[in-house]
Amino acid sequence: MTTILSALLRRIIPAVCMAWLGSVQHGLAQTAEPPPKAVPVQASTANYRIAANDVVKVTVFQEDDLETLARVAQDGRISLPYIGSIDLGGKTTQEGVRTIEARLREYYTHPQVALRVMEYSKRSFTVLGQVARPGNYDLPNEGSLNLIEAIGVAGGYTRIASPGKITIKRIGKNGEETTLKVDAKKMASDSNVPRIKVLPGDTIIVPESWL
Repeated sequence: MTTILSALLRRIIPAVCMAWLGSVQHGLAQTAEPPPKAVPVQASTANYRIAANDVVKVTVFQEDDLETLARVAQDGRISLPYIGSIDLGGKTTQEGVRTIEARLREYYTHPQVALRVMEYSKRSFTVLGQVARPGNYDLPNEGSLNLIEAIGVAGGYTRIASPGKITIKRIGKNGEETTLKVDAKKMASDSNVPRIKVLPGDTIIVPESWL
């Protein structure tokens, strides 16, 4: 009898211990803090061109004293240590990197520069006249809009619009205003006609068909 009881205990006790250990491990797994979720990083569009009032960050590998956070001036320039004023306006980030590295080679053998847009300037355009929703609209932070796309953003033409006689008023870097006359009807129907890119500050005027 004693032998049988001992044999049973040798079988039961390990099983009970294993069950208890499993429940403890399960409880720990339930209360353990879950691993942090990865935060997706939005990749910049390579075609974006730096504009006035953008905030950019310039870093140089192993040269912490050259790190610069600056707002792009109206003339497209920022100031960097050692090399002074440099023009980034209208350049992509990669073009800006090459420009800065070329200037830094006067002081360093192989400078490795990183350039990132930290804050985009508020860029907008206005559509007036014979469109469904006249008003002011923001340009995308990255990428661009052409004239046909801008008309679409404003809801498209009204029934009495004259797309062949569109006027674009544009302000240049020095504040001068230029006027463009555009046949958007031909632009939309003929793929050989270049699409006009809408720039910040543009005013697009769609006239009535009898004007």
